[in-house]
Amino acid sequence: MQGGRIYTIGHGTRKAEDFLALLKAHDIQYLVDVRSVPRSRFNPQYNQKTVQQFLESKGITYVFMGDQLGGRPQNEDCYDSNGHVNYEAVNKKEFFKKGIERLKSAHDKKLTIALMCSESKPQECHRSRLIGVALSEEQLDVIHIDEKGALKNQQDVMRLVKGSQTDLF
Repeated sequence: MQGGRIYTIGHGTRKAEDFLALLKAHDIQYLVDVRSVPRSRFNPQYNQKTVQQFLESKGITYVFMGDQLGGRPQNEDCYDSNGHVNYEAVNKKEFFKKGIERLKSAHDKKLTIALMCSESKPQECHRSRLIGVALSEEQLDVIHIDEKGALKNQQDVMRLVKGSQTDLF
């Protein structure tokens, strides 16, 4: 049975109208905000209330899930000794698993959703490195809308991630 579609998108410095055009081009019904802190000092059009009101006035439902799927969890156990997020640890947390279950439910209901964060390049964001990996493990396809508006699947984005990592040995 074919489910809904799960896209990801980073707002970056896009104008709100350009962002909306990308969502409309892919028939996005729900925008799921996966930012731990849903505001932007440099792009105030993406502050939580502003983006929610804008999207809902255009027929797209806004859903905040940064508390479950955000890239900077509040749980101290999710960080290594250098203060970096440990995605393996996050992946095992109940709050994260519940967030993934909510996305699976949306997929099963045939909803078309986009996960939004601030980083425009998917290979540099937890949308691919954490959430995309977890959804792929659940056999769900993830489609990333990149900084140029092009579509990339999860496998292609992860190849970019691996290609950007320097092998010191």
